Amino acid sequence: MTLFTPTSNWQLEEHQLFSESVKKFYSDEVKPNLEQWGEQQKVDRNLWNKAGDAGILGGSVPEEYGGSGGDLGFDAIALYELGRTAGDSGSWGYAIQSIVIHYINAYGTDEQKKRWLPKLSTGEYVSALAMTEPSTGSDVQSIKTVAERDGNQYKINGSKIFITNGGSADLIVLATKTNKTEKSKGVSLIVVETKDLEGFKRGKPLKKLGQKGNDTCELFFEDSKVPLTNLLGSEEGQGFYQLMKQLPWERLAIGIGALGTIDFALEETIKYVKDRKAFNQRIMDFQNTRFKLAEMKTKAEVLRSFINDCVDRVKTGSLDASTASMAKYWGSQTQNEIMDGCLQLHGGYGFIMEYPIARMYADARVQSIYGGTNEIMKELIARSLDD
Repeated sequence: MTLFTPTSNWQLEEHQLFSESVKKFYSDEVKPNLEQWGEQQKVDRNLWNKAGDAGILGGSVPEEYGGSGGDLGFDAIALYELGRTAGDSGSWGYAIQSIVIHYINAYGTDEQKKRWLPKLSTGEYVSALAMTEPSTGSDVQSIKTVAERDGNQYKINGSKIFITNGGSADLIVLATKTNKTEKSKGVSLIVVETKDLEGFKRGKPLKKLGQKGNDTCELFFEDSKVPLTNLLGSEEGQGFYQLMKQLPWERLAIGIGALGTIDFALEETIKYVKDRKAFNQRIMDFQNTRFKLAEMKTKAEVLRSFINDCVDRVKTGSLDASTASMAKYWGSQTQNEIMDGCLQLHGGYGFIMEYPIARMYADARVQSIYGGTNEIMKELIARSLDD
């Protein structure tokens, strides 16, 4: 199974070659280490450097800023193969690194791009995107973190929660209020470099149901000062617009990752039911098994066609918010349904963490929550029908 379909308009020979190299990297460097990373609640730091050396992190970064100069298709492949080859649905926070890179590439000044993109592409910097707060999730307009001008610096106060890569991030794209009297127009994105930053603290890694290998944590800012030149964009108050423009890629990324893990889970389950026997026959020979697998495979192929269409759209700049919401909602829902079906076909062994399906079942649950809950996705889709 592969991300590509026979009718994909966006795939080129270079995408195929990149896919093969990414598969080998994930097989060698990610898949064997997932259990260890889950136990230590973080991936090994040198994974980022190795991924940078392999050209995975900077696939869509322009060459003049230290990347490979490819298109978004390279990021899509890296996201898909992480699930498909390694069976990883979020332990390694590559998806967030990709999203942060796109923010800086889209809105950063030339100086900011030269300063940050090479470090993000090589893995010297690990990044995080900090929007969610203890009192607000999808309602970004209501964030309480404040950045006030103090001479030639911003003084930042507030906290963020559920931040992927938060425990290891060297660079954070931080959603703040630069104007407390405004809602959406008061939001700005400020890039924070964490090394030696006074007043900045990280909470302990959060103990989660799944995705245990990611160092998700809470972040605290108390009179933390960063240069005014770290504002992302040409003026304050552009943050909400920037977030809304980039959220379609974040939501599509969730759908792409969902497809990858679905393909991995189906392959593992098919192997299991062919080998496992009950009542003197293979589990595969029971009609219920065959029908369930047929249903899940059909859902996977429908999702694959839709995801490929979305990748083609995002490359041409025509992926709208409602379609991206569909990819996130349908991809994550289908992922959870298929993980449940695959675990059921494993029987009691599916409940044992020694089998990948148990971990993948737990990892999948948050997919319908982060990136905007699926309920929010449905509302956004419905709004597009009521224009």
